[in-house]
Amino acid sequence: MTPKTIVITGASDGIGAGAARQLHDIGHRVVIVGRSPEKTEAVAAALGVPFHIADFADLSQVRTLVQDLLDAYPRIDVLANNAGGTFTQRTTVDGHDLTMQVNHFAPFLLTTQLLDRLIESDAAVIQTSSVAHRAWGDIDVEDLDNQRKWSAQKSYGDAKLANVLFTKELDRRYRNQGISAAAFHPGAIATNFASEGSGPFRFAYHSIFSKLFEGVDAGASRLTWLADGEPGVTWEHGGYYAKNALAKTNPQVDDAELAQKLWERSETLVGV
Repeated sequence: MTPKTIVITGASDGIGAGAARQLHDIGHRVVIVGRSPEKTEAVAAALGVPFHIADFADLSQVRTLVQDLLDAYPRIDVLANNAGGTFTQRTTVDGHDLTMQVNHFAPFLLTTQLLDRLIESDAAVIQTSSVAHRAWGDIDVEDLDNQRKWSAQKSYGDAKLANVLFTKELDRRYRNQGISAAAFHPGAIATNFASEGSGPFRFAYHSIFSKLFEGVDAGASRLTWLADGEPGVTWEHGGYYAKNALAKTNPQVDDAELAQKLWERSETLVGV
């Protein structure tokens, strides 16, 4: 096996930390990215791997992270855009809905600003999405921050739908230049997900119902399977997966024009 350099965001806890441990044990070079300095450093120290701190609620920190990664790693074989969550209704310092920014705008900015390095590395870009994209996603590219009608479900559903649409458009634009892209649903996993959120997500994840959820290692294994796998052999380019199998998507995912408009609108909103 040829070790890969794998950058995982949202790796200070939950499935990101779990996948980092699994991929490290396989023999890959793992790079940890997290929001909490204490938790991120602890995960990295336990594995003896490098780490970087960035809060995706602030796009200036994402831009700093881009430069740090470019300076530190001449190759990036896998970028796992795993950071995410559902939050109460808040506007970031960049003027965006917090849930949409952390789940979509920040990883979009990170990925597009790393594109030259990713292309040089024939890299895979993996998005941690959710089945919520199918249940609640209904994107309007002119109102990505849901200023007209916000709810916890729609905000998160739209953000996770944006992950899948971004995956499709990334594949369309850059597959011929060596980029491989996939998105996946990790499952209902017993983590700290929704600890800063509201509504049904917080209730489900912080009540007796969470005992019905799968353990962290199960969700992490789905990220590990994609990151360790061989695009075009193990998994299909541009695919959306659940339990390591191609899964049903929101009808908007098949709208190529929408995916293109989302990309262009996202560029404008993050200042690319």
